[in-house]
Amino acid sequence: MISRRRFLEMTALASVQLPRSSPTLEQQWEGPFLRPRITNHGRSPLVVNDVVIHEHAAAFPGDAALYGEGFQMLTQTGGTIAAPIDLSQYTDAKHYRLPGSSNARTFYGLAMVSPHAGGTTVFAFTSCARFSGRFELSASKVRAIVDCEGLTLAPGESWTLEEMMVSSGADHSALLSAVAERLAKNHPRLRVSRPPTGWCSWYCFGPTVTATQVLDNLDTIARNIPALKYIQIDDGYQRAMGDWLETGAAFGGSVRTVLSEIKKRGFEPAIWVAPFIAEADSHVFQQHPDWFIRDSADAPLRSDRVTFGGWRHGPWYALDGTHPAAAAHLEHVFRTMRDEWRCTYFKLDANFWGAMHGGHFYDPHATRITAYRRGMQAIVRGAGNSFLLGCNHPIWPSIGLIHGSRSSNDIKRTWDRIASTARQNLSRNWQNGRLWWNDPDAVVLAGDLSDAECRFHATAIYASGGMVLSGDDLTGIPPARAAMLRKLLPPTGVAAVFEDATLRLGTVRTADVHALCLFNWDDAPQTMAVRLPESSIVTDYWTDEILGRREATMMVPMEPRSARLLKLT
Repeated sequence: MISRRRFLEMTALASVQLPRSSPTLEQQWEGPFLRPRITNHGRSPLVVNDVVIHEHAAAFPGDAALYGEGFQMLTQTGGTIAAPIDLSQYTDAKHYRLPGSSNARTFYGLAMVSPHAGGTTVFAFTSCARFSGRFELSASKVRAIVDCEGLTLAPGESWTLEEMMVSSGADHSALLSAVAERLAKNHPRLRVSRPPTGWCSWYCFGPTVTATQVLDNLDTIARNIPALKYIQIDDGYQRAMGDWLETGAAFGGSVRTVLSEIKKRGFEPAIWVAPFIAEADSHVFQQHPDWFIRDSADAPLRSDRVTFGGWRHGPWYALDGTHPAAAAHLEHVFRTMRDEWRCTYFKLDANFWGAMHGGHFYDPHATRITAYRRGMQAIVRGAGNSFLLGCNHPIWPSIGLIHGSRSSNDIKRTWDRIASTARQNLSRNWQNGRLWWNDPDAVVLAGDLSDAECRFHATAIYASGGMVLSGDDLTGIPPARAAMLRKLLPPTGVAAVFEDATLRLGTVRTADVHALCLFNWDDAPQTMAVRLPESSIVTDYWTDEILGRREATMMVPMEPRSARLLKLT
């Protein structure tokens, strides 16, 4: 871990960038944590945009492994300093059009560098209460920046900015655990004791799902896989995007009939909602345009003017969480769905737009982080004790306001998407059970995936330690694949700890389980040499084949695009 003396040496290299006639930046270090504060000691108000709270020279080699988070949940970066790789095609810069530096790679919340010849260094913002924090990182420099969004700092006024952490060590997992611990201290977690399990209609039926399809699957679940507790109705039930309490033609015009039947059969009704967005033809937008984020002309801000406009019925408009009536509306929607529709699980989608950049708010002192968090607090109040899953959300601003967090792109029944979502999910294992329960997206075991690819997919879900929701039409799933799904239940709640960024060997340890998760990401067969911590009887988790007692090092043959899940006793 970097000492306080070393921190002060690095701080001495900083050149804090503030406006001319700028406020004073106070930098208080306590161990690895920096608590910055700015004060306007002048007589005139000051407009404050980016504040560089920390900057130091860094000599990272080009082949140093890189990991970074994005503002939006779908954005992650891997690769190396010299050759960074987008882990998803939906990037902050290109897809969501967030401004960034042209001379450095931009990360939000967290950036981690692991040179091959030395230990790992992690840079993280450990709070996100009012402002967004980002890092601009190159081979020669790291800058930590707090975005104050052009707010006005009045004479004599002070702002506490977001806390930052810098730490180094040999164990990258321990460093990430320390980041999660600090984030959870600053933003206490919404807790449920176990990660949820269930079934989701979207990945087998899409927006045209019928009541018969849901209830037929419910019959199958009740008979064969009753551990799938939540039955989630996805997008398509609403009259329009934004009018969540007005049902459309789906389910004969009454989604509540299906939800009621789910409850009667002893399962929990769950539903998809995109709470912050509305299409132009929605009643909520037509009747209450003043509830929405504004543009420079004080009209509702069209999302496509500043960011991705939306995937259907766009361009969208976004509710302003600082508007009292808009917040009351959000609370009412979720209280109605909880008390009258009896939903106890909400998949919250398109949450990013609740923190949309480029606009201004009813509260002139609010940032987009403020607006989003106030809107989410209204949702939390309305939802009561229901489970809240964040999806397509601003990831750091959501900490402390959701029970579960989608940790990958949408799943598809193709090897490319199976592999890419696995890498995204497993890279975020450090968050599971600490900030929330990770949602690795639905398990899809029916279809044209090979047996090896299915084992890879199922092992990645197991290794995530998070939620398990089936995305298949379970009325027709092959028996062997249904057996694999049952073996994922209940989830352990403990994510695998991986040896390194290659994500080839992870270990899951609980009071009852000691398992090794082995992944061959390649198109060619491999044999992996695995060191066992002690003499153990090794069992293949998926087949129950006993591989015998093994000592020291075990050689494990691996098919192309495959995984092995080995239980040690």
